[in-house]
Amino acid sequence: MLSSFFESESVTKALEILKTEIPLAVWETFYVTVLSTLFAIILGLPLGVLLVAGENGKILKIPKSLLHILNVIINLLRSVPFLILMIMVFPLTRLIMGTVVGTAASIVPLVIAAFPFVARLVEGSLREINPNIIETAQSMGANPFQIIVKVMLPESVPSLISNATIAITTILGYSAMSGIIGGGGLGKIAINYGYYRYQYLVMAFAVIFLVLLVQLFQSIGTFLAAKADKRLKANK
Repeated sequence: MLSSFFESESVTKALEILKTEIPLAVWETFYVTVLSTLFAIILGLPLGVLLVAGENGKILKIPKSLLHILNVIINLLRSVPFLILMIMVFPLTRLIMGTVVGTAASIVPLVIAAFPFVARLVEGSLREINPNIIETAQSMGANPFQIIVKVMLPESVPSLISNATIAITTILGYSAMSGIIGGGGLGKIAINYGYYRYQYLVMAFAVIFLVLLVQLFQSIGTFLAAKADKRLKANK
């Protein structure tokens, strides 16, 4: 396999694909990952807030049965492997996007797979807040909305950013897997050329660009989390 890996014909084909198809695939992977993360945060952030703020009625008066149902739904969605989930939501994907294949169509299963994960990450971030801060806000007459918007979320911003970074890199991995059943981007390049046509050099290029995207997202997330951390500002 290694000998064919570096054959001149294989290298020539790989370089041609690198020039013609990889740039578009990188862009597709990038925008699908960012959009899916955005929609997952829009759905997952309120869920995570509800799970914490509604616990034991400390901030929001939410029925325990509703919280239990939310927990069950989140746990069920998180327990389904992504490839199986993609197939299960084909009808919903077709209803929303009009098709189940292609780059844009992969956003639907990516969001459904990611928002329960985001909800748990948000829940973990909010649970790190010192309870005394919330009690102080309550004693000063702050209502539930003010406590959530002006106390809980601002206090957990560094942790939320760090967890958003974890979410976006996880979704990036999911987006690569979507290439197996018709998704676009780098995953499609790796599957079509590396798996079906045995052009392993092309697959290696796809993997390298996936790693670079992970490093990009991780670096941005780490930088933003550090900028938002009050403790680091106080030590300067």
